[in-house]
Amino acid sequence: MTAWRGPLATICSVVLLLAACTGGPILANPPASLNPEPAAPPGPAAVSDPVPIRLPRDDAAHQRLTEWWYYTGHLRDVASGARFGFEYVIFRAERGAFPVTWASHLAITDESGDAFHYAQRSVVGEAVDLNATAATPAPGFSFSIGADPTDPTTLGRPAWTMEGVNGTDHLAARLSAAEAIAAHSPGGFGLDLALQAAKPAVLEGGAGWIDFGPAGGSYYYSRTDLLATGSIVLDGRTLQVDGSAWFDHQWGDFIAVGGGGWDWFAVNLADGTDLTLSLVRASDGSYPLVYGTLVDRDGRASHLDRTAFSVVVTKHWTSPTTGASYPAGWTITIPGQALTINLQPTVANQELDTRATTGVVYWEGSQVVSAVRNGQVLGGEGYVELTGYGPSR
Repeated sequence: MTAWRGPLATICSVVLLLAACTGGPILANPPASLNPEPAAPPGPAAVSDPVPIRLPRDDAAHQRLTEWWYYTGHLRDVASGARFGFEYVIFRAERGAFPVTWASHLAITDESGDAFHYAQRSVVGEAVDLNATAATPAPGFSFSIGADPTDPTTLGRPAWTMEGVNGTDHLAARLSAAEAIAAHSPGGFGLDLALQAAKPAVLEGGAGWIDFGPAGGSYYYSRTDLLATGSIVLDGRTLQVDGSAWFDHQWGDFIAVGGGGWDWFAVNLADGTDLTLSLVRASDGSYPLVYGTLVDRDGRASHLDRTAFSVVVTKHWTSPTTGASYPAGWTITIPGQALTINLQPTVANQELDTRATTGVVYWEGSQVVSAVRNGQVLGGEGYVELTGYGPSR
């Protein structure tokens, strides 16, 4: 486990150890010397968990230790048919009397061009939550991550925005010139997408509450099938795109769970089935938390416990940048559904070094999907996130 490094560390000392849409997030413990003074409030007020998730109320930010809003998706250039994956996430951390701290990651996978682009930001202060500062807050969320008032070098950079309510969402983010240089993408990249949910929200874990035992717990729901339209910018070119997206929202008063990282899978099959699986590792390599959710074409969700499926790694890939070795191919079997799914990355290198904002290196990327269900061959789309394999300092 690791603490949040970079400009936030001196102010909050505890930002996320990365966390995408899994039921098993891991958050770092702050060094004791940087904890609030005894007179400062220890954190959000105690809440008797769990309580039912209510939407759209719970689309908005919560006064909890840890929270994130996480999108992944698949886009097609309407002119050329070229395909792209994307990731866009905002993390929020609340620690006693310290200012609320935020981090954001943006990535685009150029599947046709065999290239991967990513960037990251961090900001201190509640003003990033436009809804919280509104005279009359509306349902849903509205975030704007632009300049960090604690870091003069970020002044003037274009805001990254994320807003949504009840499955009608809008995402917009584009790099400044300085960020483009830092990301080794001189032409820059970004996205501007309108999203609309095609299925109801799904409560993960069966009821929307993931119990971490002594580590606490997390509320967690997903929108597994959103229609996407809009544009992306890549290498200075603006492309009109359409496609699909997946949204996860997770929050709670948890600090750490697991310790070895996790593997997270999101798959959309051509027959309308959506599947998410979370495999969370302890530091000894065991899997204390394993579960999934299967959503049928009509939006009905079924909880999957660890006995309902298996995941077998079929290949590995070693990063030339960090030396980390990651799984790079999987076979998922769900006997009760007569379903077998094979995954392999669309681009081998979809590794993100986010030690500047969330303290970790992780791999997250789009997949080539082939499946067989009751003898029928199916295509599909998928995303996989892998944490705990790379360096954290």
